[in-house]
Amino acid sequence: MTINDLKIGDSGVIAAVGGEGALRLRFLDMGLIPGTKVTLQKVAPMGDPIQLRLRGYELSIRREDAKQITLREEQI
Repeated sequence: MTINDLKIGDSGVIAAVGGEGALRLRFLDMGLIPGTKVTLQKVAPMGDPIQLRLRGYELSIRREDAKQITLREEQI
C-alpha cells in the first residue's frame, strides 16, 4: 500500500521511502520518514495534488510522488 492508495481521512505509517538520489532526500527533508503517521486530508478537484497531515503540519505532494512512499496500515 502507498500514500496514493489512501482515501480521505485514512491514515497509515510510513514503512519505506522510495525514489532515488535528490528525490528521496527531498522526501526525507519534508518529514516523510519511516515510522511517521500520515493522514490524507484533501484531494485537489482534478485529483492532483493531495494534502497530507503529518508531524503537526500539512504537506501537499503530487500523486506520482505519493506512489513512491510505502505504508503499513495503522493499528486502531
